[in-house]
Amino acid sequence: MDAKTIMRGKPSCDQIIDILPDPFVVIDADYRIIAANRSYRKRYGIEADALIGRHCYEVSHHAQAPCHNYGEHCPMESVFGNKQTTQVMHVHFNADDRPEYVQIQATPLLDDQGEVLYMGEFIYPVNTPEKDDLLVGRSRTILRMTSLLQRVAPTMTTVLLTGESGAGKECVAKYLHQYSSRPKGPFIIVDCGTLGENLIENELFGSEKGAYTGSTMLKKGLFEAAHGGTLLIDEVCELPLALQTKLLRVLETGAIRRIGGTDYHKIDVRVIAATNRDIQQMVDCGEFRQDLYYRLSAFPVHVPPLRERKSDIPAIAEHFLGRSEDGDRHLPLPPEVIEALLAHDYPGNIRELRNIIERAAILAADGPIGPEHLALESGKGRGHHGGWSPSPELGRATGHGLASARRRIDDTAVLTALEETGGHRARAARLLGVSARTLYRHVRRLRAEVP
Repeated sequence: MDAKTIMRGKPSCDQIIDILPDPFVVIDADYRIIAANRSYRKRYGIEADALIGRHCYEVSHHAQAPCHNYGEHCPMESVFGNKQTTQVMHVHFNADDRPEYVQIQATPLLDDQGEVLYMGEFIYPVNTPEKDDLLVGRSRTILRMTSLLQRVAPTMTTVLLTGESGAGKECVAKYLHQYSSRPKGPFIIVDCGTLGENLIENELFGSEKGAYTGSTMLKKGLFEAAHGGTLLIDEVCELPLALQTKLLRVLETGAIRRIGGTDYHKIDVRVIAATNRDIQQMVDCGEFRQDLYYRLSAFPVHVPPLRERKSDIPAIAEHFLGRSEDGDRHLPLPPEVIEALLAHDYPGNIRELRNIIERAAILAADGPIGPEHLALESGKGRGHHGGWSPSPELGRATGHGLASARRRIDDTAVLTALEETGGHRARAARLLGVSARTLYRHVRRLRAEVP
């Protein structure tokens, strides 16, 4: 075969990247799309001739500025600044204008001198259940944590969750189970902080008939109950040293022995441990076994307190309202309520916010929720929200002042916004300053009312 024949049969770069099953796009230093494969074009519903030369953030984020302006971590700095491959978790809008989590792997494409010409992005859509409401929010903090969770969830690695009480460690554990390789298996929780030493051992490992006075039948423990699934050991630092030794043996051998028994029983359990205490300090003081700590902390994940992700508060508050009976009638929350909620420090974290919202909905009855319905402790919120100003992250996220953006919308405003955006619901929601979920709710109601 001569060189001419070989060259005629040589595939183009576009043909090569079209082979890739997942979305792939090539971007220059000015955020402009240079090339994109068929999977990318299909994912975002844009033909090739209308795609090349557009800004990537216009296509995937439906935004008018780069994603770092909205509080998300942009891979451009790592790729163009440090010439390094990086992975981040983002929220993109697909061809149906619906938000979805995606895992991005961004890689530098170099010239002959080793300088970065372009950035290649592999985009891996995260398969989410039909209703995923375990982790609510789009702050950089929560997206960074979600990225870690997505990497470790499919493995059998033991995860140690640390964080303050009420920060949502149990929800994170459920998220890990949901995205694991065993989501249909049992998800079992044992709270070591509410049980005495004897009860903990019995609950975890079970007991044989006659193991102690009054034991008239065999009892299987929670390790056996979690077989084929996930066991969350909450408040693991409350385990007595003797049981720490027994837990370490289980983690290393994959087998348990019931109280009063002599035989070992193999188990297939993914273990997640959680604590709100400083476990490293307990190790230093001899209150927690160092070898167990190393075994549990194979993949540590810190669950941030609510005060470190305040831009998520409006979404979380509306999420709780949406789940409560007839809570939809209070949505969206008025700006003065959002400002009061943002002014509070939440020592009880998400659990405290949920209680505040549920109580406010009850007190408001059939009327709108107002600042007077919020039971905010520590002198924060109702009496101090007047001096609050939006954080830079919140300002970037809305593009307007929060008070004007979080206004209560009516049917006319919804229809006007949809008309101005050509029916583009995601952009209409941004224009109105409300969540996409809130806008979808209005659209569904309007459609139902049309005869």
